[in-house]
Amino acid sequence: MNEKNSIKLEYEILQNDFTRAGEASSNIKKILKQLGIEAKIVRKVAIATYEAEMNIVIHSYGGIIKVIITEQYIDIYAIDKGPGIKDIELAMKEGYSTAPNHIRELGFGAGMGLPNMKRCSDEFNIESTPNGKTEVYMRIYISK
Repeated sequence: MNEKNSIKLEYEILQNDFTRAGEASSNIKKILKQLGIEAKIVRKVAIATYEAEMNIVIHSYGGIIKVIITEQYIDIYAIDKGPGIKDIELAMKEGYSTAPNHIRELGFGAGMGLPNMKRCSDEFNIESTPNGKTEVYMRIYISK
């Protein structure tokens, strides 16, 4: 499989849809296992996509998760619609969260989403526009 023959996956993520939250990351994990990707890589991708998925469910008005699988790496794009992140540096700190109490009571919003995504990624970038969209890019190498 080269880049021309890469596998592209895309999932729509809905705001506050806790009944389907986690489905995209589970499907991505299943596909990576079927492709015979090494378990530690599958785990990193599963964590990164789950955290991205939950951030879209909790903090946005909805968005998408796109995954591109090549022989060398897996690219993950989490793109959502508003309200954006006012202070990305602060949002990257472990334990910092803007999740409302009713979300925390469900066991989410502990402020580990973005730090976990970065920790699992070999390359990481986040861009956000207040009252606009947020785009998170993650690359996880299969082989270096």
